[in-house]
Amino acid sequence: MTIRTLVVDDYEPVRRFICSALSNQPGLQVISEASDGLEAVQKAQDLRPDLIVLDVGLPTLNGIEAARRIRTLSPNSKILFVTQESSPDLVQAALEIGTLGYVVKSDATGELLPAVEAVLRGQRFVSSSLAGHDLISPEDELQAEREKVVSHFRRQSVESNRHELRLYSDDAAFVDDFAHSIEAALESGKAVLVVATESHRANLLQRLRADGVDVDSAAERNLYISIDVADALSSVMDTSTAEHGLPKFVPHAIVNALRTAKERHLRLAVG
Repeated sequence: MTIRTLVVDDYEPVRRFICSALSNQPGLQVISEASDGLEAVQKAQDLRPDLIVLDVGLPTLNGIEAARRIRTLSPNSKILFVTQESSPDLVQAALEIGTLGYVVKSDATGELLPAVEAVLRGQRFVSSSLAGHDLISPEDELQAEREKVVSHFRRQSVESNRHELRLYSDDAAFVDDFAHSIEAALESGKAVLVVATESHRANLLQRLRADGVDVDSAAERNLYISIDVADALSSVMDTSTAEHGLPKFVPHAIVNALRTAKERHLRLAVG
């Protein structure tokens, strides 16, 4: 895919350098140039470029204000500042309006193309000469908070939803062990969901009733739910994207256990 680029700088030699550097890269195409802020805003609105390389010190309208307007008129355009301005306050202002990249012109020879690549990937890039300054945008702060929340809930999910893999040499051992597990769960008031073949479900039901478990009462209270494995998998499995005959969301640990069970002619149960 060709990345359509607008280059904005009021100094023609710099504009020529940027255009030349970008045009020599596969997939990058400079579709237009501008030399002042208002012209940049108008061309961004008309052309909707994928990337805008923008100076800060522009006539008629400075680059910060131009970028702010462009973000409204062409929200999908990614903006990379390339400027001689290196004031931390100015850099902070640029980042706060949602731009991803800021390159100081004195660093542009070595950093322009890496900055372009980072910005096109949706990643932050700030010149190495600005290292040491505490530069972060409100979007970065919000994203950091989101990542903390997501990490917290993922950690809780892992800790509270552990699954045990068991291998059995025959059906009788499987039914016997799982019947005990089901009985213990029902006695403690926990709901039980059994997803198994029709024959295994029948054998489990027979064993539970033989042990005096009131399965019918548990089923009426939705504490014992039995589903045929074929019905369960058919509603969620896409065989064109499945791995080892299983949906993609099945954990690799279970896939590996299934492979081991098949090689050793064992039955596998997940509890």
